[in-house]
Amino acid sequence: MSSSSDSLSRRERERQMRREAMLDAARSVFAEKGYADATLDEIADRAEFGKGTLYNYFEGGKEELLFAVFEDIIGEMETLIHTVFQDSLEGQKPLRDAFHTFVERHFELVRDQQDLFLILVREAHLMAFSDDPDRTQFFREQHERLLNALMPVLEEAVDRGEMKSLPPSSVANLLLANVRGMGTHCTLEQKHCPCEEQEFLNHPEKAADLLTTLLFDGLETNDVPSSAP
Repeated sequence: MSSSSDSLSRRERERQMRREAMLDAARSVFAEKGYADATLDEIADRAEFGKGTLYNYFEGGKEELLFAVFEDIIGEMETLIHTVFQDSLEGQKPLRDAFHTFVERHFELVRDQQDLFLILVREAHLMAFSDDPDRTQFFREQHERLLNALMPVLEEAVDRGEMKSLPPSSVANLLLANVRGMGTHCTLEQKHCPCEEQEFLNHPEKAADLLTTLLFDGLETNDVPSSAP
């Protein structure tokens, strides 16, 4: 006979599986309909649960589901940062190489979830500039998760003399903003024209080459003539 702890463990696993099914359904419906047009009825039907059951897991309804999906995506990015930059943090891989890998992996995620990515970017902007302090605080907390994951890597790179002595928080913000911004731009452009942005999503290594060169080497060449005195 199973012990009560074993039974509780099974119940918890079942509950977690149901919650994940609901989140998967929310991701799917948000990606197809957009957050504003998605309904709890559609999400419940997609997850094959009643709407009442869905409320048992997400009392805040659609907004709480959005927050949970957002947290999951941020969690994926946080894990990606820890994984990709671990060798750099330990001094076994140059920061530049680790950043190149990070951009490439990020663009793979964007390519595989383009519609959902655009919706989350839009909702993130609405959270950031919301008049609701709870929504604004939620956005800040999620953004800080990524900053806190990346800053130790940059601090270590400064200590090793691999990076200029600049504020790690500012550099982390700059790097993340450029990666996110390029991903947003390429996804939007791919929907409207067959231009080079398609190459960046279809070939993430090209996006990584461009962003790494831009952010680590800059735009100016060594052939720029000096200003006249």
